[in-house]
Amino acid sequence: MYLKQLSVINFKNYAEAGLTFSEGVNVFTGNNGAGKTNLLDAIYYLALCKSYFNPIDSQQIKQGTDFFIVTGNFNRDGKAENIACSVKKNQKKQFKRNKKDYQRLADHIGLLPLVMVSPYDISIIIEGSDERRKFIDNVISQTDNSYLDELLVYNKVLANRNALLKQIADTGRYDPALLEIIDEQLTASGNRIFEKRKLFMEAFTGIFNKHYSFLSDDAEQVEMVYDSQLLQNDFAGLLKKNMEKDRVLERTNAGIHKDDLVFAIHGMPMKKFGSQGQQKSFLIALKLAQYSFLDQQNKFKPILLLDDIFDKLDDSRVTKLMQMISNHDFGQVFITDTSESRVRGIFDNIGVAIALFKVKGGEIDA
Repeated sequence: MYLKQLSVINFKNYAEAGLTFSEGVNVFTGNNGAGKTNLLDAIYYLALCKSYFNPIDSQQIKQGTDFFIVTGNFNRDGKAENIACSVKKNQKKQFKRNKKDYQRLADHIGLLPLVMVSPYDISIIIEGSDERRKFIDNVISQTDNSYLDELLVYNKVLANRNALLKQIADTGRYDPALLEIIDEQLTASGNRIFEKRKLFMEAFTGIFNKHYSFLSDDAEQVEMVYDSQLLQNDFAGLLKKNMEKDRVLERTNAGIHKDDLVFAIHGMPMKKFGSQGQQKSFLIALKLAQYSFLDQQNKFKPILLLDDIFDKLDDSRVTKLMQMISNHDFGQVFITDTSESRVRGIFDNIGVAIALFKVKGGEIDA
C-alpha cells in the first residue's frame, strides 16, 4: 500500500499544498517549526481519522480560517482509494471514501494501516498505563473491526457504573438489582476485550523481542509483559470483591481499564533504569513490531512515518534501521529531518533512492 498524492488546505501552518510521492522513501527536510511534522500528521489523519498529536480537531485549522481539508489518493492492494477529511468549526467532522460519506468513523479504521514513530512516543514508557493501553488498542483496532466497537461499549457501561456509584454515595440509596445488570454488561464486554488483548500480546511479544534484539545487537536483555487483573481472577468475582472499595471511592477499581504493559531491562523497570538510548530503542522496537504485526495480518505493508528520529538514535542503531529499509522490510516510508545533508548521506551509503521535499514556513519545494 502507498500514498500517491496528498492535498492539504488550511491544515495547521499550510494554506494550500499538493504533493506527489515516491512508492519508496520520501523525506521532508527543514528547520524546526517549518511544518515537516504537520505533513506526517495529515497522512496520519487520513488513516486514523484524527491527529497523532492533538485530539481537538478544530485546533488543526489554520489560524484565521474556519475549516481544513486533507485529501489523499492511495493505492491499496492494487486498488485506488480516495480518502478525504474535512473539519469546519462547530460542525461534525466528515470523512469520505471514494466520495461516499462514512456513517461511522470507526468503519474506516484499519482500511489504511499505518505506523507513526515520533519523539512524543516516550510517553508510552514514562507516563501512566493509559498510554500503554492506547498503544495496544491502536494496533488491535487496525486489524479487528469489532474491537473498537467493543471498547466503546465497555467505556459506556463503565461510565454508567461509575455514575451509579456516585449516585449511591450522594443519595444513600442502593439498588443491588440495577448494579447487577450493569455488572453483567461490564463483565461480558470486558472479558471479550481481555481475550483479544491476551491473544494479541501472545503474538506481539515475540515479534517485539526479535526487533529489539536486532536493533541492539543483543546488547541488553529486555522484557515486555501484559499485566491484567483478569489473568489470575474472574472479572465478575473481582467486582463483587471490590464492591465496598468501589462505593467508598465512587469508581470501579477492577477491570480491563486497569490493564498495563510492564517494560523491563535486565529485570528492572525500563522507566527508571533504562538510559535514553535504551528507551528510544525500546520504543522503536515496539513500533517496528507494530509494523510487522499489521503487515502479517493484512498481507500488505503499512505506511511508515518516522518523525525526527535520526537525532534520537546513536549511529549504530540508525545503521540497523537503515539496513531494514534497504532490505525492503518496509513499503512506503516518510521521514522528517532538519538536515538535508545527513539524510542524503545516510541513504547514499545504503544505495536507496529518496524523494526529497524541502519545507519552509508552510511552503514546499520538491
